Amino acid sequence: MLNFLSRTWVLAGFFVAMLAIGYSFSFVQTATGGELLDMVFTEAKAKARLDDMSADQKRAHLWATLINDTAYPLAYGGLFAGLIWRFAGSRRRWFVIPALAVIVADLAENATHALALTGNDALIGLKDFLTPAKFGLFLLAAICVLASLVLAAARRVRKKPAES
Repeated sequence: MLNFLSRTWVLAGFFVAMLAIGYSFSFVQTATGGELLDMVFTEAKAKARLDDMSADQKRAHLWATLINDTAYPLAYGGLFAGLIWRFAGSRRRWFVIPALAVIVADLAENATHALALTGNDALIGLKDFLTPAKFGLFLLAAICVLASLVLAAARRVRKKPAES
């Protein structure tokens, strides 16, 4: 599967999808009347944000969570995993872990949002862990992508024949 994700056309598709979905969040934020739950790090602030939203805003946020924010981690996570798998060489099995883990963390966070937006906030307390974990794993995966590209460039430089 990871070999498939590292193909050029797949990486390009993930990149375009990531940009398009990322852009769509500006419209979602307008429809929800403010900050998205994804950007709220604690249970208390999430509950306050939920209380501030009207039924229509909650419905817009729910649809965005189910559609946009389900596709988004698949796009950026797939891009990160594919780039790492393609360029990290022998370190790829370790470097790819944060890219795969951030997808799981983001989707788990989305599940807590969807439940809370439909009136069941029993799991919203998981935000205290899931949201910081998501952002931390995203940063770590991005660092792994950059390290993979540096490693690939170093390998390429080493393989160049000496010029006379």
